[in-house]
Amino acid sequence: MHCAEFMQLLAELLDAVLVHNVVLAYFLGLCPVIGVSSKRQGALGMGLATTAVLTLATLLGWLLEHWVLAPLSLQYMKILAFIVVIAAVVQLLELAIRRFSVGLYQQLGVYLPLITTNCAVLGAALLNSQHERSLASSVCIGFGSGLGFLGVMLVFAGLRERLARATVPRAFEGAPVAFLTAGILSLSLMGFEGLGKH
Repeated sequence: MHCAEFMQLLAELLDAVLVHNVVLAYFLGLCPVIGVSSKRQGALGMGLATTAVLTLATLLGWLLEHWVLAPLSLQYMKILAFIVVIAAVVQLLELAIRRFSVGLYQQLGVYLPLITTNCAVLGAALLNSQHERSLASSVCIGFGSGLGFLGVMLVFAGLRERLARATVPRAFEGAPVAFLTAGILSLSLMGFEGLGKH
């Protein structure tokens, strides 16, 4: 790999993490962000699991699209095919976590199988397939989307732990303050919009 190609992949990775963050730029995956981010350990586990699913689903989705769907002119089956790929990856990941980390498996609870229906995973795969990208670029963007999701989960968990100890007006307790926090985080990433354009 040439230096220019590496720098291009690095720019795409940073773009997926900061500028086009799946949660804060596209507002995908808010359900697990709100539901699992009350403690940092759960947020870390969910963020890592979603990063693994995003990366593998992007890789397998690209291979499926370019090696099966496009040659057979079955692009209209893309959404269904991606859902099947995501469900299979989540099932394998769930089995692995249950085997190697029972505590994390119990902590994630119902949210682990719900990664299958996490709109951030399907949304990232579909957004990625809209552009003609190489396999390396697609996987890099999938991994970057996962890192962006993980970063939001950890930052949000830290903020929610602090908010739990703060005095919040009664009208803003619970979900309202969580959504306000997400909106402020989203605004903070707008400063990265021009990154890599020069």
